[in-house]
Amino acid sequence: MTRKFILQIGALSGAVSVIIGAFGAHGLHELLIENDRLDVFETAVNYQFYHSLALLLVGILMRSDKNKFLSQSALLFAFGILIFSGSLYVLSVTNYTVLGAITPVGGVLFILGWLALFRFANSTQQDVNSK
Repeated sequence: MTRKFILQIGALSGAVSVIIGAFGAHGLHELLIENDRLDVFETAVNYQFYHSLALLLVGILMRSDKNKFLSQSALLFAFGILIFSGSLYVLSVTNYTVLGAITPVGGVLFILGWLALFRFANSTQQDVNSK
């Protein structure tokens, strides 16, 4: 993934999380209360927003370093958003609980994305020490 694409995805995902959050607070509020899923919906919005910011961070870091771990991190964060937040959004609105089974896969992708970012930081430190 290119730096520009990562920044675009991060910015778009951030905007979408604000839109979805506002829609949930106003247009879907009664449905989410009825389904007893308001907290699940809020978790989805929060994690989408946090990882949108993480994507922006990765894109900014790619400005000075095209390390493979940055690309891996971005990919993991993006798919984590789709699977984790996406499954929780659908669960919240439809109350279709089977989708809750794939939510942890998205959580694992988030963790792996952060670990890829750690590997980038570790490889960068080694590069600095070897000069």
